[in-house]
Amino acid sequence: MADALWVLVPVLPAVAVLVAVRRRLPVLFWWLVGYPAVTLRVLASYRATMDACGLTVPASAMRRATARMVGRQAAPVPPRRSLPLPTGSGLVMRLRMAAGQAPEDFTASADRLRHAWGAHAVHVRPTKPGRLELRLVGWDVLTDVRPARRWLRTEPLSLPLALREDGHWHVRDFRTVPHELILGATQSGKSVYLRNLLCGLARQPVALVGIDCKWGVELAPFAPRLSALADTPDRANELLDVLVEEMEARFRLIGTTGGIGPDAVLTSDVWGLPEKVRPVPVVVVVDEVAELFLAASKDDEKRRDAMVTKLIRLAQLGRAAGIYLEVCGQRFGAELGKGATMLRAQLTGRVCHRVNDETSANMALGDIAPEAALAATSIPAERPGVAVVGDSSGGWSRVRSPHLTLEDAAAVCRDTSGLVPELPRLDPFRPVVAPEPAELPSAAPVAPAARPVTE
Repeated sequence: MADALWVLVPVLPAVAVLVAVRRRLPVLFWWLVGYPAVTLRVLASYRATMDACGLTVPASAMRRATARMVGRQAAPVPPRRSLPLPTGSGLVMRLRMAAGQAPEDFTASADRLRHAWGAHAVHVRPTKPGRLELRLVGWDVLTDVRPARRWLRTEPLSLPLALREDGHWHVRDFRTVPHELILGATQSGKSVYLRNLLCGLARQPVALVGIDCKWGVELAPFAPRLSALADTPDRANELLDVLVEEMEARFRLIGTTGGIGPDAVLTSDVWGLPEKVRPVPVVVVVDEVAELFLAASKDDEKRRDAMVTKLIRLAQLGRAAGIYLEVCGQRFGAELGKGATMLRAQLTGRVCHRVNDETSANMALGDIAPEAALAATSIPAERPGVAVVGDSSGGWSRVRSPHLTLEDAAAVCRDTSGLVPELPRLDPFRPVVAPEPAELPSAAPVAPAARPVTE
């Protein structure tokens, strides 16, 4: 009994330390315990697991002949693999598929591989013909998401906004995916995603334009960094007119400047222009887009049709002029009115948080992948910030953006207010920013009045 106590005395504190490290520092726990354990499990059971999942092929004729010579039966051959290499959230193996195998075979068996090797998730990614990458994730990386490191922000108009479930960052690249649709119900994390987007753009030489028909309550905290803000449908209609004029002026600039000079290169967008004449990119954030579609009278219907037409024009032609759209809302469906489906088709980037109805999820992701829309409807309410991201290529993934408070986001916009570019056409819509209240000088201590002595 005494010997057992002497063994338990050092073991119990070590176990307690490991449990605390696993909860508070999952990356450290993975490097100390998780990676060695999973690697040994993968190496010891690789052939048997592949055979059980149907991912092996019959042995070659030479192997079968050699096995018959020694009186044995040739075992099925699994795909050739590399050594399991550690990553920040798991491990990765590169496989060489046998003849007759396809990446879809491994994708269909990903859940069985996850259970067999004790991983949180298994992701399959083809790298080149005949080869693929098998990535094991050690724990739920979406539980606690921290902001991305600075070195990830390398390209202009490229922002790491959310962490994907496979451990990679979802990078919002405006030059690759110029326009995006962001949907999410109240308290779903849509506003946090938008704050990360605005703060990332606020640090770059970009003109930010806001359209918030809820009297500006969502975008008003970012006013110091905004070049224009429309807070009513009438102002939004006027601002869209100005944006269309700006787009047309940029196309005229491209036509007159491109190809001038002996060393000039013909171009069809602003990024091919010389840097000294290249106009600054413009990102238009439309918050609560459903408010633009509401119409209570004939005049409202005319204004709505005009605004939707201008948004569609900006979505169709804005990329070449350096004008990009971020359309946000709680819901988005064909019943909103004329032009909703056509506008959706131009917004190739999709981010769908938890939504209140299946129609919005299908409107956001149904044309990309039906299973992505199903994944969006199954996001639990107790995990705000989790979303499903997809694009027109058909790929999709679950992501979660790092938490960013409204106060911190507003502070970033105040600190970067000096980066607001000069765009004369947008000056009439520049939001009025109230000056920060000066700190009142501390009042001198007042001597207490003498109290009368009473008997």
